[in-house]
Amino acid sequence: MAEIFGDYIDNLPESPEYLIIGFSPSSVPLKQRWRNNGLSADFLADYLTTFFPAKDDITEQQQAEVKSAVSYIANELLENAMKFNDETSEFPISIRLQVRSDEILFIISNSIPPSHVDRFQSFLRKIEQVDPGTLYVEQLEKSVQEEESTNSGLGLLTMLNDYLAKLGWKFETVPDYPGVIKVTTMVQLPI
Repeated sequence: MAEIFGDYIDNLPESPEYLIIGFSPSSVPLKQRWRNNGLSADFLADYLTTFFPAKDDITEQQQAEVKSAVSYIANELLENAMKFNDETSEFPISIRLQVRSDEILFIISNSIPPSHVDRFQSFLRKIEQVDPGTLYVEQLEKSVQEEESTNSGLGLLTMLNDYLAKLGWKFETVPDYPGVIKVTTMVQLPI
């Protein structure tokens, strides 16, 4: 059974224009792949601005802002997927970039250790209930106090606050991978 949080669009209509990048979790050590997240994010941003036609009414400044936003969001999503991926699973990590008339969609899937599901879902419920600006300040203060913390959620909150993105998550089991829980994160970036 699937559980959905936030602004997740289930059964999204297919688009003829998209890009998918997949990563095998066992092909390269996580620490090495971590260094490549920025390159992958920049590639997605470059691809978007090079191959997807720009609207006639978008200035070069606005196009540069969209490119920067795509790079930032893709990097944060890739870092989270790599950081919180279930290391015991062979389930691949994938990120999809899709352009619609009024938004750019990011859809990233990865496995998550079953022991982390409750804590993550609790954080997602908090995002749904608390003002994102207030929660950002709380998490920022908390991360300063806990210098070694890697679970701050500041990247997700930045997407909500600075980029006015809509975020959603879907948790589900994967029939072809027994015991694996897949989390799909969807970010809707208005353009």
